[in-house]
Amino acid sequence: MSINTVAMRGVRVALLGAALAGSAATAFGQTVYRVTDEHGNVTFTDNPGRGGEALELTPLPSLPPGLNAALANPSAPTPAAARLRGKPGQPFMPYDHFSIALPQQGARVENGMTAVEVAIAPPLRDDHQVRLLVNGDISQTALHSNVFWLTGLAAGRHELQAELLDSHQRLQHRTAAVTITVP
Repeated sequence: MSINTVAMRGVRVALLGAALAGSAATAFGQTVYRVTDEHGNVTFTDNPGRGGEALELTPLPSLPPGLNAALANPSAPTPAAARLRGKPGQPFMPYDHFSIALPQQGARVENGMTAVEVAIAPPLRDDHQVRLLVNGDISQTALHSNVFWLTGLAAGRHELQAELLDSHQRLQHRTAAVTITVP
């Protein structure tokens, strides 16, 4: 996976975070510029003075109803159907629970895109991050977030896992796999 692909996924995740925080109108109303420096490093900015290529960002699709409800009431318990049936071991302390809540095992994902919600209890500490794996490969870099947006999934079966990283970016825990299908 190229650095540019990782960077674009990071931008998409950042925009999802902005949408979830209620500032989607601001995030999608701004122009973003892709700037490549003399060493080939790519950065993204909202400052037109830095030059670069203007990007037109398309709005992300809406979140699934189950995720909208979970975000509206984060203290509500996860339904029994969404809980994992087995754990790959005890979660890294200080967490009692670390699993993929959405999508559920065996879910059918249309158009190769889906939101992924990681259930974490108690809430994620400020110095910890979560990253998402698809088929064993890092799909999205570590973020201080429990919600991710996957796009561009090819037709077929895909295995999703989340990893918990501590303040030194060391892997501390991995969720059980959740298998989804893209028709």
